[in-house]
Amino acid sequence: MPLLDKHGRTIVDLRISVTDRCNYRCVYCRTGNDGAIFADLSFAEYLRMVRVFVSLGITKVRITGGEPLLRHGVIDFVRELAKLRTVDGEKLDLAITTNGHLLAEMAQPLVDAGLNRITVSMDAVDRDEFTRITRVPNGYDSVLAGIRAAKRVGLAPVKVNCVLLRGFNDDQIVPFGRFAREEGVVVRFIEFMPLEEDRVWTPQIVVPLAEVVERMSAYMPLRQIDHGYSETARRYVFEDGVGEIGVIAPVSLPFCGQCSRIRLTSDGKIRTCLFSVREHELYTHMLRGASDAELAAAIEAAVAQKEARHHIGEPGFVPPSRTMVHIGG
Repeated sequence: MPLLDKHGRTIVDLRISVTDRCNYRCVYCRTGNDGAIFADLSFAEYLRMVRVFVSLGITKVRITGGEPLLRHGVIDFVRELAKLRTVDGEKLDLAITTNGHLLAEMAQPLVDAGLNRITVSMDAVDRDEFTRITRVPNGYDSVLAGIRAAKRVGLAPVKVNCVLLRGFNDDQIVPFGRFAREEGVVVRFIEFMPLEEDRVWTPQIVVPLAEVVERMSAYMPLRQIDHGYSETARRYVFEDGVGEIGVIAPVSLPFCGQCSRIRLTSDGKIRTCLFSVREHELYTHMLRGASDAELAAAIEAAVAQKEARHHIGEPGFVPPSRTMVHIGG
């Protein structure tokens, strides 16, 4: 029996944050120097919860943060996840989202442990602009080395995600197009969402999908290619077939009707949407001695309450109860 919400959507994709700590302090994400505010669980505790999710029909698991590669033991965690099998007996699709700073030395061990895919968050391909955004000196070269290492060990196509803010880094659109072609990566632009600690989001800061495509097409014409039913990005390739970009457009082109995701925070709470104003307990049930069957029932009850859609930009919109770094990317 698939894991269904009340709107008939099948939930197959679990995003699990293993920490809300990060070694970057990106100015659009974090207000200042504040670090983690939630205690990380042990990997054994995360693993038990993931096993229950998988028994209910989850087929894809993405490890996020914060910065997940900061967690000692994350490679062993990937190795344990790789041993799990879906209800159909298949291997899980295992992915990680990372800022890439530590990736160069960890790419091969992650692949050896069973990782299938990787996404690197990178908001500029200009060194000075990258430093201004991340507030970390010399980070650009580390991230570039990580991307190249990931390609070298077989994690291609590496996806590189860039959050665009008008007047902040939208001058990077065409340079990222060149980067996609030269580095052989898939660049995905993400419309800025109201998930930052500073709460500065306005509709005017968003660079919408149509504008991204128009500006990139002025550099070199694009043609759209197919995307999966529940895939979040609209995909494009350049006219000569070299280089792919995508645009994830939750503001201008919401994809809520095809959402297949559920999230587990680093402190063991279920979030049914990035923009949920409430969370559902799971780890608390474990602490009270719940059986796997009782945990499964708690997951099913949470999924049953999954929101139909977000309400970004609508009158009366209420920001989520946590910001992005404390939810999980």
